[in-house]
Amino acid sequence: MMTFALAFAILILVLALGIWFAAVLDGVFSRQLSGHGTVGLLAPFHASAVYLTQQRLRTEAPDQLNWFLSIAGYLSVAATGLAVVPFGPDLAVIGLDTSVVFWGACESLIVVLVFLHGWSPNAPLSLIGAYRYVAIGLPIMLPSMFVLIAVAIPAQSLDLRDIVASQETVWNVIRQPLGLPLFLLLGLSLTLRGPFDYADSDDLAGGTSAEDSGANRAGWQVARLAMLVGFSAVASAAFLGGYLGPVLPGFVWVIIKTLVVMAIVIGLSHLLVRLPVARMLGLIWKILLPISFLDLLWAGLVALA
Repeated sequence: MMTFALAFAILILVLALGIWFAAVLDGVFSRQLSGHGTVGLLAPFHASAVYLTQQRLRTEAPDQLNWFLSIAGYLSVAATGLAVVPFGPDLAVIGLDTSVVFWGACESLIVVLVFLHGWSPNAPLSLIGAYRYVAIGLPIMLPSMFVLIAVAIPAQSLDLRDIVASQETVWNVIRQPLGLPLFLLLGLSLTLRGPFDYADSDDLAGGTSAEDSGANRAGWQVARLAMLVGFSAVASAAFLGGYLGPVLPGFVWVIIKTLVVMAIVIGLSHLLVRLPVARMLGLIWKILLPISFLDLLWAGLVALA
Protein backbone atom coordinates (compact mmCIF):
# COMPACT_ATOMS: atom_id res chain seq x y z
CA MET A 1 0.00 0.00 0.00
CA MET A 2 2.83 2.39 0.86
CA THR A 3 4.49 1.66 -2.49
CA PHE A 4 1.27 2.45 -4.36
CA ALA A 5 0.74 5.65 -2.37
CA LEU A 6 4.29 6.81 -3.11
CA ALA A 7 3.94 6.04 -6.82
CA PHE A 8 0.60 7.84 -6.97
CA ALA A 9 2.05 10.91 -5.20
CA ILE A 10 4.94 11.02 -7.68
CA LEU A 11 2.47 10.68 -10.57
CA ILE A 12 0.50 13.72 -9.37
CA LEU A 13 3.75 15.68 -8.93
CA VAL A 14 5.02 14.80 -12.41
CA LEU A 15 1.65 15.59 -14.00
CA ALA A 16 1.26 18.98 -12.29
CA LEU A 17 4.87 20.00 -12.85
CA GLY A 18 4.77 18.86 -16.47
CA ILE A 19 1.57 20.75 -17.32
CA TRP A 20 2.99 23.96 -15.84
CA PHE A 21 6.39 23.48 -17.54
CA ALA A 22 4.80 22.77 -20.93
CA ALA A 23 2.57 25.87 -20.74
CA VAL A 24 5.53 28.09 -19.82
CA LEU A 25 7.77 26.66 -22.54
CA ASP A 26 4.99 27.00 -25.12
CA GLY A 27 4.78 30.69 -24.30
CA VAL A 28 8.55 31.10 -24.63
CA PHE A 29 8.65 29.46 -28.08
CA SER A 30 5.62 31.44 -29.27
CA ARG A 31 7.19 34.73 -28.16
CA GLN A 32 10.59 33.96 -29.67
CA LEU A 33 9.37 32.62 -33.02
CA SER A 34 6.20 34.60 -33.73
CA GLY A 35 6.24 37.53 -31.34
CA HIS A 36 2.97 36.37 -29.80
CA GLY A 37 2.29 34.58 -26.56
CA THR A 38 2.72 35.41 -22.88
CA VAL A 39 6.02 34.64 -21.18
CA GLY A 40 6.31 34.17 -17.42
CA LEU A 41 6.26 31.53 -14.72
CA LEU A 42 2.76 32.62 -13.68
CA ALA A 43 1.40 33.00 -17.23
CA PRO A 44 -0.36 29.56 -17.23
CA PHE A 45 -2.26 30.44 -14.04
CA HIS A 46 -3.31 33.80 -15.50
CA ALA A 47 -4.54 32.15 -18.71
CA SER A 48 -6.50 29.59 -16.70
CA ALA A 49 -8.13 32.32 -14.63
CA VAL A 50 -9.14 34.16 -17.80
CA TYR A 51 -10.72 31.04 -19.31
CA LEU A 52 -12.57 30.12 -16.12
CA THR A 53 -14.09 33.60 -15.74
CA GLN A 54 -15.24 33.79 -19.37
CA GLN A 55 -18.83 33.16 -20.34
CA ARG A 56 -19.35 29.66 -21.75
CA LEU A 57 -20.92 29.91 -25.21
CA ARG A 58 -23.08 27.17 -26.70
CA THR A 59 -23.75 26.15 -30.27
CA GLU A 60 -27.15 25.01 -31.48
CA ALA A 61 -28.06 21.52 -30.20
CA PRO A 62 -24.62 20.42 -28.93
CA ASP A 63 -24.05 17.03 -27.36
CA GLN A 64 -23.02 18.30 -23.94
CA LEU A 65 -22.47 14.90 -22.36
CA ASN A 66 -20.06 13.69 -25.03
CA TRP A 67 -18.39 17.10 -25.08
CA PHE A 68 -17.61 16.66 -21.39
CA LEU A 69 -16.64 13.01 -21.80
CA SER A 70 -14.16 13.82 -24.58
CA ILE A 71 -12.31 16.30 -22.36
CA ALA A 72 -12.45 14.14 -19.24
CA GLY A 73 -11.50 11.05 -21.24
CA TYR A 74 -8.51 12.75 -22.88
CA LEU A 75 -7.23 13.87 -19.47
CA SER A 76 -7.84 10.41 -17.98
CA VAL A 77 -6.00 8.62 -20.79
CA ALA A 78 -3.04 10.97 -20.31
CA ALA A 79 -2.91 10.19 -16.59
CA THR A 80 -3.35 6.46 -17.30
CA GLY A 81 -0.40 6.48 -19.70
CA LEU A 82 1.73 8.12 -17.02
CA ALA A 83 0.53 5.55 -14.49
CA VAL A 84 2.24 2.65 -16.31
CA VAL A 85 5.63 4.38 -16.24
CA PRO A 86 7.87 2.99 -13.47
CA PHE A 87 9.40 5.60 -11.13
CA GLY A 88 11.76 2.98 -9.71
CA PRO A 89 12.15 -0.80 -9.63
CA ASP A 90 8.64 -2.16 -9.04
CA LEU A 91 7.40 1.38 -8.35
CA ALA A 92 4.49 2.13 -10.69
CA VAL A 93 0.87 3.07 -10.12
CA ILE A 94 -0.24 0.45 -12.66
CA GLY A 95 2.17 -2.45 -12.88
CA LEU A 96 1.23 -4.59 -15.88
CA ASP A 97 3.11 -7.36 -17.62
CA THR A 98 1.69 -5.97 -20.87
CA SER A 99 2.01 -2.24 -20.18
CA VAL A 100 3.31 -1.56 -23.72
CA VAL A 101 0.12 -3.08 -25.15
CA PHE A 102 -1.90 -1.09 -22.62
CA TRP A 103 -0.26 2.14 -23.79
CA GLY A 104 -0.97 1.18 -27.40
CA ALA A 105 -4.65 0.87 -26.49
CA CYS A 106 -4.50 4.35 -24.94
CA GLU A 107 -3.06 5.72 -28.19
CA SER A 108 -5.95 4.27 -30.18
CA LEU A 109 -8.52 5.63 -27.74
CA ILE A 110 -7.19 9.16 -28.25
CA VAL A 111 -8.37 9.09 -31.87
CA VAL A 112 -11.90 8.35 -30.65
CA LEU A 113 -11.80 11.07 -27.99
CA VAL A 114 -10.50 13.76 -30.35
CA PHE A 115 -13.14 12.87 -32.92
CA LEU A 116 -15.80 13.00 -30.20
CA HIS A 117 -14.57 16.44 -29.16
CA GLY A 118 -14.98 17.73 -32.71
CA TRP A 119 -18.33 16.06 -33.30
CA SER A 120 -20.01 17.11 -30.04
CA PRO A 121 -20.42 20.89 -30.67
CA ASN A 122 -22.55 20.23 -33.78
CA ALA A 123 -20.55 22.78 -35.79
CA PRO A 124 -18.86 22.50 -39.23
CA LEU A 125 -15.27 23.57 -38.46
CA SER A 126 -15.08 21.36 -35.40
CA LEU A 127 -16.32 18.36 -37.37
CA ILE A 128 -13.86 18.96 -40.22
CA GLY A 129 -11.02 19.06 -37.70
CA ALA A 130 -12.23 15.79 -36.22
CA TYR A 131 -12.32 14.02 -39.59
CA ARG A 132 -8.91 15.37 -40.56
CA TYR A 133 -7.43 14.07 -37.32
CA VAL A 134 -8.87 10.59 -37.87
CA ALA A 135 -7.35 10.53 -41.36
CA ILE A 136 -3.89 11.26 -39.93
CA GLY A 137 -4.18 9.82 -36.42
CA LEU A 138 -4.97 6.24 -37.42
CA PRO A 139 -2.05 5.59 -39.85
CA ILE A 140 0.51 7.29 -37.57
CA MET A 141 -0.29 4.61 -34.98
CA LEU A 142 1.32 1.96 -37.20
CA PRO A 143 4.92 3.24 -36.96
CA SER A 144 4.39 3.58 -33.21
CA MET A 145 3.38 -0.08 -32.96
CA PHE A 146 6.56 -1.29 -34.67
CA VAL A 147 8.74 1.08 -32.64
CA LEU A 148 7.29 -0.15 -29.34
CA ILE A 149 7.71 -3.79 -30.38
CA ALA A 150 11.34 -2.98 -31.20
CA VAL A 151 12.08 -1.63 -27.69
CA ALA A 152 10.43 -4.71 -26.20
CA ILE A 153 12.75 -7.10 -28.05
CA PRO A 154 15.93 -6.47 -26.00
CA ALA A 155 13.93 -6.85 -22.77
CA GLN A 156 12.05 -9.90 -24.10
CA SER A 157 9.02 -8.41 -22.35
CA LEU A 158 6.07 -6.10 -22.95
CA ASP A 159 6.42 -4.66 -19.45
CA LEU A 160 7.85 -1.12 -19.26
CA ARG A 161 9.53 -2.06 -15.99
CA ASP A 162 11.51 -4.76 -17.79
CA ILE A 163 12.20 -2.46 -20.74
CA VAL A 164 13.72 0.15 -18.42
CA ALA A 165 15.78 -2.51 -16.63
CA SER A 166 17.11 -3.78 -19.99
CA GLN A 167 18.69 -0.35 -20.62
CA GLU A 168 21.03 -0.51 -17.64
CA THR A 169 24.09 -0.82 -19.87
CA VAL A 170 22.92 1.13 -22.93
CA TRP A 171 19.78 3.17 -23.59
CA ASN A 172 17.45 2.24 -26.43
CA VAL A 173 17.93 5.67 -28.01
CA ILE A 174 21.50 4.54 -28.78
CA ARG A 175 20.69 0.89 -29.42
CA GLN A 176 17.83 1.83 -31.79
CA PRO A 177 18.56 5.32 -33.17
CA LEU A 178 15.52 5.41 -35.46
CA GLY A 179 13.04 4.61 -32.69
CA LEU A 180 12.89 7.83 -30.68
CA PRO A 181 12.53 10.21 -33.69
CA LEU A 182 9.64 8.09 -35.00
CA PHE A 183 8.03 7.99 -31.56
CA LEU A 184 8.35 11.77 -31.19
CA LEU A 185 6.31 12.19 -34.38
CA LEU A 186 3.58 10.12 -32.77
CA GLY A 187 3.77 12.42 -29.74
CA LEU A 188 3.12 15.43 -31.96
CA SER A 189 0.01 13.68 -33.27
CA LEU A 190 -1.28 12.55 -29.86
CA THR A 191 -0.92 16.07 -28.44
CA LEU A 192 -2.40 17.77 -31.55
CA ARG A 193 0.75 19.75 -32.27
CA GLY A 194 2.35 20.92 -35.49
CA PRO A 195 3.06 19.52 -37.99
CA PHE A 196 0.30 17.10 -36.91
CA ASP A 197 -2.11 19.77 -35.60
CA TYR A 198 -4.82 18.89 -38.10
CA ALA A 199 -7.47 18.67 -35.39
CA ASP A 200 -7.03 22.11 -33.78
CA SER A 201 -5.32 24.00 -36.57
CA ASP A 202 -5.48 27.74 -37.21
CA ASP A 203 -6.83 27.32 -40.74
CA LEU A 204 -10.03 25.91 -39.17
CA ALA A 205 -10.24 28.67 -36.56
CA GLY A 206 -9.17 26.15 -33.94
CA GLY A 207 -10.73 23.02 -35.43
CA THR A 208 -12.24 20.80 -32.75
CA SER A 209 -11.64 23.66 -30.27
CA ALA A 210 -13.32 26.29 -32.45
CA GLU A 211 -16.48 26.30 -30.34
CA ASP A 212 -14.77 25.83 -26.96
CA SER A 213 -15.06 28.68 -24.48
CA GLY A 214 -14.73 29.27 -20.77
CA ALA A 215 -14.15 26.16 -18.69
CA ASN A 216 -14.45 23.88 -21.74
CA ARG A 217 -11.48 25.56 -23.43
CA ALA A 218 -9.44 25.51 -20.23
CA GLY A 219 -10.20 21.82 -19.71
CA TRP A 220 -9.24 20.84 -23.27
CA GLN A 221 -5.97 22.79 -23.15
CA VAL A 222 -5.04 21.22 -19.81
CA ALA A 223 -5.88 17.77 -21.20
CA ARG A 224 -3.60 18.38 -24.21
CA LEU A 225 -0.74 19.40 -21.93
CA ALA A 226 -1.40 16.39 -19.70
CA MET A 227 -1.18 14.12 -22.74
CA LEU A 228 2.18 15.67 -23.56
CA VAL A 229 3.36 14.79 -20.05
CA GLY A 230 2.08 11.21 -20.27
CA PHE A 231 3.57 10.62 -23.70
CA SER A 232 6.94 12.13 -22.72
CA ALA A 233 7.13 9.93 -19.63
CA VAL A 234 6.49 6.82 -21.73
CA ALA A 235 9.15 7.95 -24.22
CA SER A 236 11.67 8.52 -21.42
CA ALA A 237 11.02 5.01 -20.07
CA ALA A 238 11.13 3.32 -23.48
CA PHE A 239 14.19 5.08 -24.90
CA LEU A 240 16.09 7.04 -22.21
CA GLY A 241 16.38 4.53 -19.41
CA GLY A 242 13.54 5.90 -17.28
CA TYR A 243 14.56 5.95 -13.62
CA LEU A 244 18.12 4.75 -14.34
CA GLY A 245 20.82 7.27 -13.49
CA PRO A 246 23.59 8.07 -11.02
CA VAL A 247 23.34 9.77 -7.60
CA LEU A 248 19.78 11.13 -7.84
CA PRO A 249 16.68 9.12 -6.85
CA GLY A 250 14.98 7.25 -9.68
CA PHE A 251 11.83 9.37 -9.75
CA VAL A 252 13.97 12.52 -10.13
CA TRP A 253 15.56 11.04 -13.25
CA VAL A 254 12.09 10.24 -14.59
CA ILE A 255 11.08 13.88 -14.09
CA ILE A 256 14.25 15.23 -15.71
CA LYS A 257 14.06 12.95 -18.73
CA THR A 258 10.32 13.58 -19.14
CA LEU A 259 10.88 17.36 -19.15
CA VAL A 260 13.67 16.97 -21.73
CA VAL A 261 11.40 14.99 -24.07
CA MET A 262 8.62 17.56 -23.54
CA ALA A 263 10.97 20.39 -24.47
CA ILE A 264 11.97 18.58 -27.68
CA VAL A 265 8.33 17.92 -28.67
CA ILE A 266 7.33 21.54 -27.97
CA GLY A 267 10.30 22.82 -29.96
CA LEU A 268 9.45 20.58 -32.92
CA SER A 269 5.82 21.66 -32.80
CA HIS A 270 6.88 25.29 -33.33
CA LEU A 271 9.61 24.62 -35.90
CA LEU A 272 8.05 22.05 -38.25
CA VAL A 273 5.55 23.11 -40.90
CA ARG A 274 2.19 21.40 -41.31
CA LEU A 275 1.78 19.65 -44.66
CA PRO A 276 -1.47 19.28 -46.62
CA VAL A 277 -3.37 16.19 -45.50
CA ALA A 278 -2.72 14.27 -48.74
CA ARG A 279 1.03 14.90 -48.59
CA MET A 280 1.20 13.96 -44.92
CA LEU A 281 -0.60 10.68 -45.65
CA GLY A 282 1.91 9.96 -48.39
CA LEU A 283 4.76 10.72 -46.00
CA ILE A 284 3.37 8.34 -43.37
CA TRP A 285 2.65 5.42 -45.71
CA LYS A 286 5.61 5.75 -48.07
CA ILE A 287 8.41 6.93 -45.76
CA LEU A 288 7.65 6.69 -42.04
CA LEU A 289 6.10 3.21 -42.14
CA PRO A 290 9.02 1.62 -44.08
CA ILE A 291 11.47 3.32 -41.70
CA SER A 292 9.59 1.83 -38.74
CA PHE A 293 9.92 -1.61 -40.38
CA LEU A 294 13.64 -0.96 -40.68
CA ASP A 295 13.81 -0.01 -37.01
CA LEU A 296 12.11 -3.27 -36.03
CA LEU A 297 14.42 -5.26 -38.29
CA TRP A 298 17.45 -3.52 -36.80
CA ALA A 299 16.26 -4.33 -33.26
CA GLY A 300 15.83 -8.00 -34.18
CA LEU A 301 19.29 -8.23 -35.75
CA VAL A 302 20.93 -6.57 -32.75
CA ALA A 303 19.12 -8.94 -30.41
CA LEU A 304 20.30 -11.97 -32.43
CA ALA A 305 23.86 -10.66 -32.47
